Amino acid sequence: MERTTRKRLTQCGTRFALTVVAALGGMLFVGCGDSTPLDSGGESSSSTPPAPPLPGTQMPQSEQRPGDPAKGYEALITKGYVSCGVPYSVYKLAFGEAPEWLRLAGRTGKNETLPYYYTAFTTPTGVDVVAPNCLVCHGATFKQSVVVGLGQHASDYTGDPSTQAEAVGALLTDPAEKLEWRKWADRVKALAPFIQMPTRGPTPADSIAAVLIAHRDQATLAWSKEPLLGLPPAHVIPVDVPPWWRMSKKNAMFYTAAGQGDHARIMMSASTLCTDSVEEAEAIDAYFPDVRAYLYSLTPPPYEGEIVQEKVVKGEALFGENCARCHGVYGAEASYPNLLIAMEDVGTDKWLATGAAQYAEEYVTWFNGSFYGQLGTLKPLPGYMAPPLDGIWMTAPYLHNGAVPNLWSLLHSPSRPDRWQRSFDDGDFDETFVGWRFLSLEPAEVEGASPSERQRIYDTTVMGYGNGGHVYGDALSDEERWALIEYLKTL
Repeated sequence: MERTTRKRLTQCGTRFALTVVAALGGMLFVGCGDSTPLDSGGESSSSTPPAPPLPGTQMPQSEQRPGDPAKGYEALITKGYVSCGVPYSVYKLAFGEAPEWLRLAGRTGKNETLPYYYTAFTTPTGVDVVAPNCLVCHGATFKQSVVVGLGQHASDYTGDPSTQAEAVGALLTDPAEKLEWRKWADRVKALAPFIQMPTRGPTPADSIAAVLIAHRDQATLAWSKEPLLGLPPAHVIPVDVPPWWRMSKKNAMFYTAAGQGDHARIMMSASTLCTDSVEEAEAIDAYFPDVRAYLYSLTPPPYEGEIVQEKVVKGEALFGENCARCHGVYGAEASYPNLLIAMEDVGTDKWLATGAAQYAEEYVTWFNGSFYGQLGTLKPLPGYMAPPLDGIWMTAPYLHNGAVPNLWSLLHSPSRPDRWQRSFDDGDFDETFVGWRFLSLEPAEVEGASPSERQRIYDTTVMGYGNGGHVYGDALSDEERWALIEYLKTL
């Protein structure tokens, strides 16, 4: 039995490793809007550019608690803020040591040989466990180099994580380890029906947050096996993970400007998988201002390829004329307007902002009345923040749902593929169009795809996966569009 189970865990590889990704849904947290029920239908591309967007709603700045960036980084990669996980003995048995290119320099002890997105720590009961840290969503590799703060673009939520979670228990004999495993496995089991997605890449962040809230007492944070609030719809609205290095410019967190007030308190809600008391939450919150300070200190990696300066000059002028009023100004006179743009102006897929969960109001009310809401506040609005564009060259795919594979298509909506398949090799980067290489598919090809092939297909006709809107670049000539892309490489 043990040999069979071990083989099963080892063969499942990345999928098993990602069963614990659920722990970090709170880091992205509720980005939903009103309680509009879900219905069907994707968004389609439009080749007619709208009038320039209205000025939008400017999000107010909030005072943040001070922190130490160096201490924040140490906490980020060594602390057990997720609070539960897989016993280290089982993890070591199934996976062994991570390759050098997946490790973080400077980590010691059990963490030295773990991949960057996992942290080993000892629970209050004395059990060594391995759990995801924030980098499981907010870190990625690019050409086999770990980039802290880069949103993970290759997540895999297409399977049922509870199957592998339960399989772990067959390898355990120590009673204390079994209790820690059972705590973790029960949370994964509660999440499993609500986080499975048709394609790799985007994450079910909002659904994760909603399920964890539904199972917690608002006053005590105690976990309830039975949900205390209504559960979200089974259809998951996808979220593309934005880069951390933009956080220092943003007054409001998340695509819908939902996160206002104290950012550290909202960030530490990533611990909601297993933090079962206010006392535990307070201990984590004590060092999260340091984590926030570290996030604010990040800057994007510079573009690695060739940059044509003549095009940059022209592209910068075009950016000022067409993009700066929403996305800000860069360079010596840098500024960011913090604007939330109304749905009717930006025109991108509406479901994250207006229908990500049927019970959105319940979840927002829970958060704002809980320990987390004492300093941080959720105020989701029916629109999308026009993000800062620092490091945009590295953050494909684009839009809030990851529906557009490269910068060229972002600026030329008629070229956006309706159904596309990509590899998840972190070196398969398209230097010309700036983004991920992909293969455009016909509907019949999607229908005939095998289950494993289907997991790599992004279908924009599925509800929440639409690639329409943000057509402001359509009025540009090809020459202007290339120049604008050249300038974007420099941000």
